[in-house]
Amino acid sequence: MKHYNLIFTVILLLFSTSMSAQENKIEVNLWPDGAPQSNGITTPEKVTYGKCFENISTASMTVYPSAKPGSKAIIMCPGGGYAAEWAMHEGHSMAAWFHSLNVTFIVLKYRLPNFGHYEVPLADSQQAIRIVRSRCKEWNVNPDMVGIMGASAGGHLAATTANLFTADTRPDFQILLYPVITMLEGTHQGSCENLLGKNAPESLKKQYSMELRVTDKTPRAFIVLAGDDSGVNPIANSLNYFKALLEHNVPATIHIYPTGNHGFGFKDSFIYKHQWTGELEKWLSTF
Repeated sequence: MKHYNLIFTVILLLFSTSMSAQENKIEVNLWPDGAPQSNGITTPEKVTYGKCFENISTASMTVYPSAKPGSKAIIMCPGGGYAAEWAMHEGHSMAAWFHSLNVTFIVLKYRLPNFGHYEVPLADSQQAIRIVRSRCKEWNVNPDMVGIMGASAGGHLAATTANLFTADTRPDFQILLYPVITMLEGTHQGSCENLLGKNAPESLKKQYSMELRVTDKTPRAFIVLAGDDSGVNPIANSLNYFKALLEHNVPATIHIYPTGNHGFGFKDSFIYKHQWTGELEKWLSTF
């Protein structure tokens, strides 16, 4: 009987945490006075499969504030090959869990690059960092603990944000789920073409290959992926990025699970979900 009471208590706590996160969420327009550049998309935004956004031309973010002052903040960039954004299992589904860790969790809806407007997603992620730091007291955030997170192509955007930062947009840490890293040989071709355009010059591909852009100023990193993720994102790309981080003395950890393929996000069907979330929780507690 005590065993069942404990299970019921845990379920009730998780449900309560989820409801609290949902009730307190805040929607924010990143560019209320107009974005500094356009991505050229004029067709209406649409949502498929419940939470996959396409034709995104207006940037926004959903904020799930922590109840604890001075909390870490994490800005999540969902993936979708720079052609769409899977905002549920690579975004909103994580909110209640992060809320239970006293993390202010933010899901970024960044504008899509539309075959070559490569500066647009980065402008949005950088603006998100500025806004979070400017509203840190309101959202119970420590302004020196604002991190960027991303999955797949969103992981490339997160890594880009962590390396091509300006004086006021450097994130304090980065969390990458099965990220697209390089734009050179071995890239995910769809992500490359959607971001940089078809037939992009080699110089631009190198500029957006994050294994080449790491410096000693790059923030600490947590990387997770599956070893059988070969079709979309060969693990060599994440290993090359990890190697570059270590060569520049950037604190980094990488977790590679034997199976899971690509796009597992926060899905319960990923059999190592408990492991990777547990490792992330421990890692976040170390700084």
